[in-house]
Amino acid sequence: MNKTDRPFDIVVYGATGYTGRLVAEYLAHHYQGKGPKWAMAGRSAAKLAEVRDLIGAPADTPLIVANSDDPASMKALVEQTRVVVTTVGPYQLYGEPLLAACVAAGTDYADLCGEPVWMRQMADKYHAAAKASGARIAFSSGFDSIPFDLGVFMLQQEAKARFGTPVPRVKGRVRAMQGGFSGGTAASLTATLAALGKDPSLVPYMVSPFGLTPGFEGPPQPKGDAPEFDEAVGSWCAPFIMAVINTKNVHRTNFLLGHPYGADFVYDEMLMTGPGEQGEAIAKHVAATPMIGNPDDPKPGEGPTKEERDNGHYDVLFVGEYPDGRTIRYGVKGRYDPGYGSTSRMIAETGIALLSCTAEGAIATPGALLGEALVQRLRDHAEITFAAEG
Repeated sequence: MNKTDRPFDIVVYGATGYTGRLVAEYLAHHYQGKGPKWAMAGRSAAKLAEVRDLIGAPADTPLIVANSDDPASMKALVEQTRVVVTTVGPYQLYGEPLLAACVAAGTDYADLCGEPVWMRQMADKYHAAAKASGARIAFSSGFDSIPFDLGVFMLQQEAKARFGTPVPRVKGRVRAMQGGFSGGTAASLTATLAALGKDPSLVPYMVSPFGLTPGFEGPPQPKGDAPEFDEAVGSWCAPFIMAVINTKNVHRTNFLLGHPYGADFVYDEMLMTGPGEQGEAIAKHVAATPMIGNPDDPKPGEGPTKEERDNGHYDVLFVGEYPDGRTIRYGVKGRYDPGYGSTSRMIAETGIALLSCTAEGAIATPGALLGEALVQRLRDHAEITFAAEG
C-alpha cells in the first residue's frame, strides 16, 4: 500500500501510559475534527477504551492492540499509518521491534528517547535501511532534546543572517525550569547503566560528545561537570543532567546536515544558579545532589497533577560567541512543565510535522529532519517561543 493511502496519519503507541495519554489527549482536543487521522495503540483493548473515554476523545477514535513482544502486531501497526509516535520506554528494552518495523515499512517515527547508547546502536544498525525505505526516524522528540537542538539551529540561522557565518562556540544555559523529570527518564538511566555494566565497550558512546556522529570527532568540548562562574551570562552555573544527551543530539544534527555550524563547533550546557555567593552555593549544591536515581523518583507511568503540569515552565538561553568578541543571544521558552506537559505537545507536533517532511529517510534528529518547519509548528501550537535576544 502506498504510504499516502494508509488509513491513519499518526498512531500513538503507548497511549495507555502516562505520557502517551497526554499525547492522545492533546491530539483529541487541539485537533478536534480538523487535524490528522489518528489512532491509539497499546497492549490492552480494554485499557485503550478506558483511556479514550477518560481523556474525552471521540467515541469512534480507532484503537489498535499491539505489543512489542509480538513482531506480527508491530508489522500490522506500522503498515496502517504514515507516522508512529511512541512513548513506550525505556527504548533499549522495548523500542527496537517497533523501530525495525517502521524502517522496513518506510513508516516515519518519533520517540522521546534520551538513551544515547541505544540510539547509536540503532543508527549503526538501521541508518542505511531507513535511507533505502524512506523511513524518517526522529529520536529525542521531547524536552530532550528539541528546545536545545532547535535552539542552536535557530541561533545559527540568526548568526548567518546577521553576520554571514555560523558561530563556532555556543553556550546553552538553562535560566529557569519548573517541573520534574519523568519516571521514564529515571528508568532509562537505570537501564543504560545496566547495559554499560554488561558491555563496557559501549561506554565511549555515553561519554563522548560525539557519540552520535560515527566517523567524526570534533574539537575538545567543555565538560560542564563542575560549578563555574560564566562571565557571558553573569551567573554561576551548575552541571545540567540532560547535557549528556542534548549535546550529542546537537552535534548529530550538525553532522547530518553536513556541518553548517562548522566542523570546529563547540557546545556545552549548564544550569544558571544566579550571581554572588548565593549563586555559588546553589551551584555547588546542585553539583553535589543526584537529580535522578533517588528512591522517591517517579516510576514509569507516574507523573504530576494537571495543576503541576500547567504551572511548569522552562527558559533556555543560547549565547553564541565569535573569536573576535561579537556575540549573539537566542532564547527558547516553553509553557507547561518540561517533562510531561510540554514534551507531550512537542512529540505530537513532531509527528504532525513529519507528515509534510521532504527529507530523505534516516535515523536522525528533529533538527536535522524538520528544522524551521517544526519551530513554526511549536510556535503556533505548543506555546513555545523561539526568539533572538540581541
